[in-house]
Amino acid sequence: MPKTTAETTAQPAEFKRSPAHFTDRITADARDAWPVEADRYRLVVSRACPWANRAVISRRLLGLEDAISLAVTDPIQDEKSWRFTLDPGGRDPVLGIAYISEAYYAREPGYDGGISVPAIVDAPSKKLATNDYLQITLDFATEWTALHRDGAPDLYPEPLRAEIDELNDAVFRDINNGVYQAGFAATQQRYDDAYTRLFARLDELEERLSTRRYLVGDTITESDIRLFATLVRFDAVYHGHFKCNRNKLTEMSALWAYARDLFQTPGFGDTVDFDHIKRHYYQVHEQINPTRIVPRGPDLSGWLSPHHREQLGGRPFGDGTPPGPPPESERVPPITSAN
Repeated sequence: MPKTTAETTAQPAEFKRSPAHFTDRITADARDAWPVEADRYRLVVSRACPWANRAVISRRLLGLEDAISLAVTDPIQDEKSWRFTLDPGGRDPVLGIAYISEAYYAREPGYDGGISVPAIVDAPSKKLATNDYLQITLDFATEWTALHRDGAPDLYPEPLRAEIDELNDAVFRDINNGVYQAGFAATQQRYDDAYTRLFARLDELEERLSTRRYLVGDTITESDIRLFATLVRFDAVYHGHFKCNRNKLTEMSALWAYARDLFQTPGFGDTVDFDHIKRHYYQVHEQINPTRIVPRGPDLSGWLSPHHREQLGGRPFGDGTPPGPPPESERVPPITSAN
C-alpha cells in the first residue's frame, strides 16, 4: 500500500497514485531475468493494504504458500515506511532486513521513490524483483501454474480475459482508487467528483450482482479478488475515514451479501486482519485523522451471517477445490462478538 507522501505525485487538490517503478515480471520463461522458482522469492505484504491483500488471496487460492514465502510488516509505518517490527529482533527472519526499503535500495542504489507493498523480493540476493501490484496476481494465475496446488481454480480464464480486464479497469478507477481520491481530496470539487464516481460504480455493481453470484462468469476470478479487497475495508475505514458515507456496505443488499459470500469462502476472509486495517488507516493518515484515535466499531459479526448467495448458482472454484487451512504462522485473528 502506498504512503500518500511517497507513492503519489502531489498536484494541487488532487490525489495521484504513482505507477509501480519496478515492473519486472517473474515468469515461466524468465524473460525479465526472474524465473518462476519454488522457495526463491518472498512476498512482502501489509495486512492493512488492499493491494497487498489481493496478492495474499491469490496466493492462498492457488496454493502457492509452499512456493513463495510470506513476510508481514507492521501496519504502522515510520519515516522509513514498512518495517518488520512484528518479527523477533525487528528483522525479517528470511531476508534479515529491518525495512522493506532495504530491498528497494539493494535493487537500485539511490532510489528515492515510494516504498510500497506488495513487493516480491529475491531472497538469495535480497533485491526487490517487482512491486507491480497490478501484475503480480495476474502472473500468479498464469505464470506460476507449474507450482499451483492440485485443484487450484483458474482465476484468469482466457475466454473471459477481455471482460475481466475491462471490469478491472473500471473498478480500479472508480472504486479501488476512488476511495483514496475521495479520502485525500483537498477541494470540495475533487471530493465530490470521486464520491459521485464511486457510488455510481457501486450502484452499477449492486445491480449486476443482484442476479449473478460472481462478477464475471460463474466462478471466482481476478475481478472478485480486486473488488473484495476494497469492500471488506469499506465500513471499517472508507465510510468514515475517507468520507465515503452515502451509505455503508451493509446497506447495499447485493454487494453486502456478495462480500459476505466471498469472506466466508476459504482464501478470502482468512487473510483479513481488521485490527491491522483499522490501526493503519487511522494512525498513519495523520493529515486526515490528526488525533490518531482508532474507532471501536463497526460490529464485525455480520461478516459471518448467512448470505444465501448459493441460490444464484455458480461454482466458487469451478472444477477445482477450496484451499486448505492457512499455515499456522499465517493465521489471522478470528472474528468474535467482541470485535
